[in-house]
Amino acid sequence: MYVADPNRYEKMVYNYAGASGLQLPAIGLGLWHNFGSVDRLDNQRAIVRQAFDLGITYFDLANNYGPEPGTAEENFGQILATDLKPYRDEILVSSKAGYDMWEGPYGTYGSRKSIINSANDSLRRLGLDYVDIFYSHRFDPNTDLHETAEALDQLVREGKALYIGISNYTGEQMAAITKIFTDLKTPFIVNQVRYNMFNRGIETDLLPVLKKERKAGVAFSPLSQGLLTDRYLNGIPQDSRANRSDSPFLIDSQVDQTLSTVKKLNDIAKLRGQTLAEMALSWDLRDPEMACVLIGASRPSQVLDNVHALDHLTFSDAELKEINQILAAQPQISWAGTK
Repeated sequence: MYVADPNRYEKMVYNYAGASGLQLPAIGLGLWHNFGSVDRLDNQRAIVRQAFDLGITYFDLANNYGPEPGTAEENFGQILATDLKPYRDEILVSSKAGYDMWEGPYGTYGSRKSIINSANDSLRRLGLDYVDIFYSHRFDPNTDLHETAEALDQLVREGKALYIGISNYTGEQMAAITKIFTDLKTPFIVNQVRYNMFNRGIETDLLPVLKKERKAGVAFSPLSQGLLTDRYLNGIPQDSRANRSDSPFLIDSQVDQTLSTVKKLNDIAKLRGQTLAEMALSWDLRDPEMACVLIGASRPSQVLDNVHALDHLTFSDAELKEINQILAAQPQISWAGTK
């Protein structure tokens, strides 16, 4: 029987999600990869246990995470039942609806039917009465924003979600749905977006809106799918995602520049006493609007390594200036696929 580490809250940093009373761990665990039907359940359990033992209380899912779609929720539901059930009040479980989930016109985007049905299915797979945060996974250009917002609000009114989030919304889209949530008095608290040193678009588009509306940002892909780790310091490994035929990282004009950028950033990380991955996570958290970064893991030791980012969260002005100079010459990387 699993018993959580009694010292699990000693090191983790917790940040308020905007103006809400909910605190998010600075590092959360994303179950986008490595938690599907093709992955060993015993390894999944070991990763989740390691995360919770380190004070990671936020476990981020979506209806379509797997593969196969839905299996990440099913597997995490088993782990909840066998390991985390006594700690349910200490953890945050989130799910999302909005990307393709089932056949036909109703299994995608943000209609009331899609959101409500998807939420009910997610709760069934998870074995829960409610999730702590339920997200609209992406903006729906074909559905009135009021319909999407009212469906999310309904989940709260029915006790199926405690808080509402959005994901992959631009600053303009977020500002528009925030007005609706305010009128509805919906507990909307967070926008989850891709953010890392190679993808900085939110700094001018979204972060000002987060600050104005007093909402939190949660970053996914903070390591740019592994580019911001030591994995690429000596070239592109044959088994890496960057070596896939659909990866924009393989654009000839970008390869040398990107590898050079990674090496220069790694030099700064060394001077800070960090790995490149640790520095990349710390860098995401330097902005007060970014309450949490989501890490992925294929083994428990990766969770332990990433939490070391909390040992050095501050940056000097000189460090930030040098990092900005390095990144100024680096084209943004738009990874194939989406979350």
